[in-house]
Amino acid sequence: MDRTVETTLGDITGNANENNVKLTFQVNDVGSDTAYTEFIKHELTRDYLRSLVRRGSSKVAAVITVRTSDDYRLQIQPVAFTTTRADESHEKAIRRTMIDMVEDAASERTFKELVDSVVEGRLSSAIYGEAKTIYPLRRVEVQKATLEARPEEIYEEEETSADVEESDA
Repeated sequence: MDRTVETTLGDITGNANENNVKLTFQVNDVGSDTAYTEFIKHELTRDYLRSLVRRGSSKVAAVITVRTSDDYRLQIQPVAFTTTRADESHEKAIRRTMIDMVEDAASERTFKELVDSVVEGRLSSAIYGEAKTIYPLRRVEVQKATLEARPEEIYEEEETSADVEESDA
């Protein structure tokens, strides 16, 4: 119980092209010969990320903490790579687009749906389609997605912060 298991998406799907995505799961229940797990983290391998970086291009990254429609809190880190060096104003506009799209996706999806769209690349494709109108992009990926808190943990945090505010008054 409570152990973490790390594997690649390629191992799960059987597709060797997806070995650049690491998934981390936490064991939360054990049956007779089965371990039941919960998603904890999605991450791209370091060597894959390094292969995307090119001289004369820009890397635009953002770190966004969002809550899903079923009250899970995740931290999502999208990253975009441009074809040529981008101005600061273009980078800022791309970053704003990434933040807005991730926040919108989280607010209208459950935890499971959001994780599926991140792992399958639908979220990064949507960001690419929107942000390429701002500046020519070569690639958009979700570098990392981490589960920060489950609904019951968030409710506890809110209760304790409300108790502190009441005692201050």
